Amino acid sequence: MHDKRAEEADHLVNYVYNVIKSNEDGAVNVRAVAQHFCANTIRNMIFSKRFFGKGTENGGPGVEEEEHLHGVFNILSCLYNFCISDYFPFLRRRIDLDGNEKRTRQAFETVRKYHDPEIDMRIKQWKEGTRIEKDDILDVLITLKDDKGNTLLTSEEIKAQILEMVIATIDNPSNAIEWALGEMINQPETLIRAVQELDLVVGKNRLVQESDMNNLNYIKACLKESFRLHPMVAFNLPHESICDTMVSGYFIPKGSHILLSRPGLGRNSRIWNEPLRFNPERHLKNDGSHVILNDQELHLLSFSIGRRSCPAVNLGSTVSIMLLARLLQGFTWSPPPNTTCIKLVEASDGMVLSEPLRAIARARLDERLYASLSS
Repeated sequence: MHDKRAEEADHLVNYVYNVIKSNEDGAVNVRAVAQHFCANTIRNMIFSKRFFGKGTENGGPGVEEEEHLHGVFNILSCLYNFCISDYFPFLRRRIDLDGNEKRTRQAFETVRKYHDPEIDMRIKQWKEGTRIEKDDILDVLITLKDDKGNTLLTSEEIKAQILEMVIATIDNPSNAIEWALGEMINQPETLIRAVQELDLVVGKNRLVQESDMNNLNYIKACLKESFRLHPMVAFNLPHESICDTMVSGYFIPKGSHILLSRPGLGRNSRIWNEPLRFNPERHLKNDGSHVILNDQELHLLSFSIGRRSCPAVNLGSTVSIMLLARLLQGFTWSPPPNTTCIKLVEASDGMVLSEPLRAIARARLDERLYASLSS
């Protein structure tokens, strides 16, 4: 899937370049850019297509993509909602007291409206023999076989897996990049150091690639700090204890629902010095070892760890690093006119920025490099 991700990284730079050319002040909605980059990447990897519609003339999302993304984030909000029928299942069949069941079904229908026809058409192509080459994740799922050579997954199982992949790919990386860029604009020395690393490792005559990531320790440190300080949500998804256990003097009975507080871990003053300060240097090791976005000691939650950790942690890390690296290499960033800094305030109903990050971008590479992306 490398080529598909590389294609989207090029589209990202081209789209931002087109946006700043069309806006007199060079203002960019970083949240929209980050979310649609993540969505385009996973759509390309699954369906071999960026858009369900035609997109816009400047390479941005169209109506279909906006609706698809809105549906994905509605699903995510429903996942983290308290739902009384989780604890009293009979209510699910009789009355939806808090309305969460209805909201969830509607959000699923919105997203699957775009997924399911693509999946049904592809299954038909494989059955009829008009498609014989595996080009994306959907092809792989359709052609999986069991020990007897029979099709392993039903169409409904494939649709469920595809939906899971899509909703798990977009929110975490895009939120981390939005916060990271806002923090770095407010701390120019941090922004300068990250750009200097890119210039040293990659230069200005080509765009950063996935093969450069091992050498971008400071970029990764900035991302890890964003995951620590600004998690997407307050808690991880509920887990259930499989046996009676003791943790730090507390007895946890078998069958308990366990929620880990992401800010409670990442902002723990017993672990982190100046926990509310954005300080990427805290993640750099004196021995120069590579920074990884996960924390095996559970001092922060980026993509989770353990048996129930995110199975696509490498993909999530790659998407996050490439998104931030391309934005920093391709453009200079500054606060909007008549302001000296970005207002970084959490939303009243969540941990995302209260308002989408809008910043001024200016091209910093040779014009011919941008022109090559649109040809």
